Amino acid sequence: MLSDPKKRADYDAGGFEGIKGMRPEDLFGGIDFDNLFGGLGFDFGGGIFDHFFGGRRRAAGPPHGENLETLLRIPLERVVSGGDEPVRIDRPVQCPACKGSGAAAGTSPRPCASCHGSGQEVKSSREGGVMFQRVTICPACGGRGLFIDEPCHECHGHGQVQRAETLTVKVPVGVEEGMVLRIPGHGLAPPGANGIPGDLFVVVHALPDPRFERVGADLWRQEELPLSDAVLGTELNVPTLDGLAKVKVPPGTQPETILKLKDKGLPHFGGGRRGDLLLRLRVLVPEHLSTAQRKLYEQLRQLNR
Repeated sequence: MLSDPKKRADYDAGGFEGIKGMRPEDLFGGIDFDNLFGGLGFDFGGGIFDHFFGGRRRAAGPPHGENLETLLRIPLERVVSGGDEPVRIDRPVQCPACKGSGAAAGTSPRPCASCHGSGQEVKSSREGGVMFQRVTICPACGGRGLFIDEPCHECHGHGQVQRAETLTVKVPVGVEEGMVLRIPGHGLAPPGANGIPGDLFVVVHALPDPRFERVGADLWRQEELPLSDAVLGTELNVPTLDGLAKVKVPPGTQPETILKLKDKGLPHFGGGRRGDLLLRLRVLVPEHLSTAQRKLYEQLRQLNR
């Protein structure tokens, strides 16, 4: 789970997954409880989740890599239409030459004789009739559990190589700011062979549009109106995400009047009608008048008395 204070949605080609079916270790996966309490000299055997959650933990299997997060910037038009967007990432992947073992072709890693390949050193002691076990990293192999006598020429023994790739992510119509799209299996590869890569989480950010201000599914825009047009009324050509729209300004329009263009905003995520485009009218009062203009305004003032 991504730890973000803002509300996010986990969306992929299969739809929403949310937290349905999640295990406790998925929710608390960022905390290594075994290491946390193991440093105090306690041994929880199969892991702390076996003790606190009735043994419900992930079954033994191939190691899983960490998840990866990247940012996708899209224009507002893509929020309206949805569709495919390219995402470029640079990540370590399993070395194709050695299949992640780190050993040269025709050779295999050698298990550590001290820890027998576990990468850990276990020391037991008995105090007051209670058996304590302390687990530490094997000092001989540094926790790897094996030695590579002849490293792979491609990855130099690391088991991974850096790769840049471009993926395609499907942006849903009405995607919300900060929404997270998930691409399974395109996160970081775990060390060693036979591991399963993590997932790629794409955080969507809509680029600012100088024409509009986004407020949820609604768009706001300010239109400047000459005083004469506010008094007599006029017709404006207003830009929208669907092209230009003609808007009638009624005679006698007051400053800060708001006109609503229904369904000219952004789509609501998950369906339903679109938001609105709201025009805030700013009436321009002339600061400098020509002789002819001043004469006309003086005549108008006399008529209003």
